[in-house]
Amino acid sequence: MISLKNVKKIYKEANKDIVVFEDLNVDIQSASKNIILGASGCGKSTFLNLISAIDDSDAGDIFIDDLNIAKISEEQKTIYRRENIGFIFQFFNLLPTLSIEENILLPLELNKKLTKTNKDFALDLLDRVGLADRLKSFPDRLSGGQQQRVAIVRALVHKPKIIVADEPTGNLDNETSAVIMDLIFELINTSRATLLMATHNESFSSLADNSYKVSNKELVLDTTKL
Repeated sequence: MISLKNVKKIYKEANKDIVVFEDLNVDIQSASKNIILGASGCGKSTFLNLISAIDDSDAGDIFIDDLNIAKISEEQKTIYRRENIGFIFQFFNLLPTLSIEENILLPLELNKKLTKTNKDFALDLLDRVGLADRLKSFPDRLSGGQQQRVAIVRALVHKPKIIVADEPTGNLDNETSAVIMDLIFELINTSRATLLMATHNESFSSLADNSYKVSNKELVLDTTKL
């Protein structure tokens, strides 16, 4: 369960306070698939950054199960992200000097979980996305859609509780976007992770369990899906 209680987030801009969220309260069930909609600059990425402990809230509590990440140290937040969050970015963020195999195994290395079993799991995921033959390739030799497939595998290899996806198809054409979205939801269904995906594309909400919109400094659930 992800639970935000009375969360407030403010940014300073030219000596002004920009209030992104004020008294935000929301509960998100574990293993659910959630789309966060809204115009650019409305706070979608900020919400994901709060859940990921990249941004600090200015007030309130953020519980991930029994852990209140709003109250832990920076070192504990780093460990929390490394162990519990899988990131899928718009621009892939693959390390260009590492091969595809090295990129997908990096989360396992960072978590000191690079066992044969976990490596086999990672390679199986790569096979499932159709890139088992590109293990030794480098990111610049892959298309955008292929790079995003690698990024999805990298996000899942350490079996995180939460997958955070920030506009994961924003840098892809429409046809490739549809393929990538189907792939994300297929693998999420298998992994049983909680998906939080920010997007401006409302058509993707049909794939999710819940659809939210950032509006008036709140996260509003689309009740038509209930």
